[in-house]
Amino acid sequence: MALERILPRYDASERHAIVVRADAARTYAALRTLDLADLPLTRVLMAVRALPDRVLGRRGLPLRRHVTLDGLLGAGFALLAEEPGREIVLGIAGRFWRVTGGGMRVSAADFAAFSTPGTAKAAMDFRLEPLAGGRTRLSTETRILCADDAARRSFGRYWLAVRAGSGLIRREILARVKRAAER
Repeated sequence: MALERILPRYDASERHAIVVRADAARTYAALRTLDLADLPLTRVLMAVRALPDRVLGRRGLPLRRHVTLDGLLGAGFALLAEEPGREIVLGIAGRFWRVTGGGMRVSAADFAAFSTPGTAKAAMDFRLEPLAGGRTRLSTETRILCADDAARRSFGRYWLAVRAGSGLIRREILARVKRAAER
């Protein structure tokens, strides 16, 4: 599991899973082509999150057009690992609790060592596990590691406010991938 190698130690995590009645290759294709802009709840929650950036004239995640996982890479995420059909891991760093997002570009090569005081880093994976009968268990896990105690306190308050919405986004993604793969 690449996520375990990339972020074995963490301060917070969230996991979700769903069983898809399609093989891993088909499920992975549905994941890679998923358009986040088509997910109503995700679109609303991301728009609320991006509102301060919009007010300040900053460019945030473009949810008005087609946004796949590759689109997230253009919005500050780094591709940390990928084994097509089995797992993909994305990462981002910053001060997530700030009103303006506080995202920082961190390359995949620099992600492991990143520990700027007052920041956190997050890694999110999607794993596919083949099951009997041509089915696939699709899961996602997000792990967050804070660089220091000050970041942990700030992130802890933020996580209390956004954890439920974060989980809803992940579940909406899994459900939409399932629906697309089973078509």
